Amino acid sequence: MPLPEAANPRGNNWPGAANVLGSEPSAYLRQHAGNPVFWRPFGDEAFALAAARDVPVFLSIGYAACHWCHVMAHESFEDQETADYLNAHFVPVKVDREERPDVDSVYMTATQAISGEGGWPMSVFLTPEGLAFHAGTYFPPVPLPGRPSFRNVLEAVHEAWVERREAVEQNARGLATNMANAQLSSAVRLDGPPEVVDAQLLSDAVRVLARSEDPDAGGFGSAPKFPPSAVLEFLIRHAAAALSETAEDAQDMAGRALAGMARSALCDQLDGGFARYSVTADWSVPHFEKMLYDNAQLLRVYAHWVRLGGNEVFPAEEAADVASGCADWMLASLGLPGGGLASSLDADTVVDGVHHEGGSYLWTPGSLHEVLGPADGQDVARMMNVGAQGTVSELGSPLHPGRPLSASESRLWQRVRPALLAARDLRNQPARDEKVVAGWNGLAIAGLAEAGGVLDRPDLVAAAGEVAAYLERVHWNAEDGLLVRVSHDSKARGIGGLLEDYAFCAEGLFSLYSVTGTKHWYRLAEQLIRAAETRFVDDGHLADSAGESAQVFNAQGQRAALDPFDNATPSGAAGFAGVLLTYSAYSGSHAHRLMAGNILGLLPPLATRAPRVAGWLLATGQAALAGPVEAAIAGSDSSLRQELHGALLKSASPGMVVAVQMDDAGSPAGEGEVPLLIHRTGAPDGSPQVYLCRDMVCGRPVGTVAEVQSMLARMASGAS
Repeated sequence: MPLPEAANPRGNNWPGAANVLGSEPSAYLRQHAGNPVFWRPFGDEAFALAAARDVPVFLSIGYAACHWCHVMAHESFEDQETADYLNAHFVPVKVDREERPDVDSVYMTATQAISGEGGWPMSVFLTPEGLAFHAGTYFPPVPLPGRPSFRNVLEAVHEAWVERREAVEQNARGLATNMANAQLSSAVRLDGPPEVVDAQLLSDAVRVLARSEDPDAGGFGSAPKFPPSAVLEFLIRHAAAALSETAEDAQDMAGRALAGMARSALCDQLDGGFARYSVTADWSVPHFEKMLYDNAQLLRVYAHWVRLGGNEVFPAEEAADVASGCADWMLASLGLPGGGLASSLDADTVVDGVHHEGGSYLWTPGSLHEVLGPADGQDVARMMNVGAQGTVSELGSPLHPGRPLSASESRLWQRVRPALLAARDLRNQPARDEKVVAGWNGLAIAGLAEAGGVLDRPDLVAAAGEVAAYLERVHWNAEDGLLVRVSHDSKARGIGGLLEDYAFCAEGLFSLYSVTGTKHWYRLAEQLIRAAETRFVDDGHLADSAGESAQVFNAQGQRAALDPFDNATPSGAAGFAGVLLTYSAYSGSHAHRLMAGNILGLLPPLATRAPRVAGWLLATGQAALAGPVEAAIAGSDSSLRQELHGALLKSASPGMVVAVQMDDAGSPAGEGEVPLLIHRTGAPDGSPQVYLCRDMVCGRPVGTVAEVQSMLARMASGAS
């Protein structure tokens, strides 16, 4: 019912006029529950209201840890006059991009097409059918050079809607048609001839990446600079391909990037973990939010660098310390009761009601002197680039050496670090977004399990198992074959998982199986793959989502969308190709190998034109080119079997799958043996032995670590 005029004196008396975000579980949506804007969550009800009122939808997309989202909220969404205008002429809708990446993806594409830029906060104006007709990102409260004020934009859009409706709707339909046509160019059929990966194509991709590398600071491109996690995985796999003419170049590029990030302000030198990105090319000024998806991927990449053996630029021992610190931070800071991992820590710290970007992490020479005394304080300030002028704000600068520490500096740092961390812990801390995202937790399972195997840390493997158990218990409905994307307080809610969620969870479970031998995790990964085939493959075409929203479907021209490009995480298509390849190696399924090859058909046009957004496809292509190698360990449990298993887990063979026979008391009765282990036996005396196979050809079983390593080296060199 309309609100009485006395209760709503500004005339915003449309039905249900109120901000209804207070009951939403999303931390980001709840951040806006106190705004005078009458926000509604994304859904049919909001769009039906827009149709009934004959007004556009104003769609604002962001996430809880987003600094500029906080800025626009304070400047515009907390301003009563702006809110009154917005409420009177639009239906305002808030979306947490991490909760609804399907919504974020389609309207990000529209925003980039309309405005030429993308980012968050994202501001999009939609018809009641969900079609975008105007968009931008952050709008200031007053006009700035090249950027109108938010109020100017609202008034111009309202005027166009009232005075030029036909043209507005025609443009919206045209944009949707263009987006549909673009989808046709990236369509994947899973019933066609598979792509045969060309080794030269992968080498060419390395050469193209080298042209955009920053050889001084490491990484690619200029500021802002993001951690290139998927690309680094490809470069590390490529470096392990001994026959490749660009293997050394790949290893050098990966080493420079990993060293540059690890020694910079992007990496929290006190507590471990990585920030989202750097606003400077030399990684010296981070944008301070810490995301689970970044740290899960980087943990795995640093562990794989250790597995590769490192190089002079970035020794494996240093990488092992970084990986351990990242894992410890992730579990301590994002771990939740019950086993799941939270999404992020905010970029801002709130002090006396004021947001300070990175406030928890900044130091001045004076604050260092106060904690450490004048002598150590001066030495640490010089060593960690803390000057009188703060690089972030008047609060100071982040700690970072930007170079390798000398032996004496390392001793000093290890001595003072506990005191600095204890002092920092007394400060106000950034807020935590406690929603659990299935796919990101899947990436974390892979990182924790593989790091545990490489670093000989069973505690990390155990933590990976707890995360996997949480996902199975809370997110997975085996009866319906449905994986729910998000949970809060151990309760699943919202949309079904997207292709990326199924793929990343299966990826993590396969990694956990390879380290533990617990075949229950293998069987759960298999169920996810089968469910994904049912959910995301229609008439031979692969899609990122299963049509959770009619408005999203309309906005993309009523075609199922598949985005082939990596973003902060690998694309769903690339992730699915990777798990299909892994599954085919474990199971012997020719059909799933063909499906992986079909998706790799996306690779040729991307490998040399845009390799920076095709890292996981390239990594999967490298694994396919390598076989991948299939390793099966059979025979009685013993210290030798553990040594053989450890040697395989520490092999850098691209995409290698590892299966080990276990008594497996942790698996339910009735779960059959993993196909790769069927008919595999120990030596005649029962001692363990390893079977190594590639491309349906197996070598003779071997029973020592030296023989395993020798055979893997021969396989990498192309010998049989």
